[in-house]
Amino acid sequence: MAEFNWITALLGGILIGLSATMLLAFNGRIAGISGMVNGAVTFKATERWRWLFLGGMVTGGAIYEYLLPLPSTPQSDLAPLWMIGGGLLVGFGTRMGNGCTSGHGVCGLGQLSGRSLAAVLTFLFTAMVTVFIVRHGMGL
Repeated sequence: MAEFNWITALLGGILIGLSATMLLAFNGRIAGISGMVNGAVTFKATERWRWLFLGGMVTGGAIYEYLLPLPSTPQSDLAPLWMIGGGLLVGFGTRMGNGCTSGHGVCGLGQLSGRSLAAVLTFLFTAMVTVFIVRHGMGL
């Protein structure tokens, strides 16, 4: 497990909050990534902003990983097949829950949404149960 670096965590949180605030202020849109990806695949000219936002996220991640002399990204011991399966389950869950952690957690809680609070509490509880099962060998 990688060592926790509170400075990079703080900077990351500030950047996420700033980008979500700027998107809402300048575009009137919520920075929910699952909805953004869903709208981007329609390839309409009016949805170009979605591609720019998503491209900025990928570019920012690449700059952090490959160009800045900061601690490297933690590596996972999980097999790629398990990660793909987990990603598909997350995608299914975001459609079922009408939003993802970024939309509910970053933007919804900032707007004092009760629905987002219920969603975030559900995310946290599910994550804690999952970590317990995986760490104590009760998984597959």
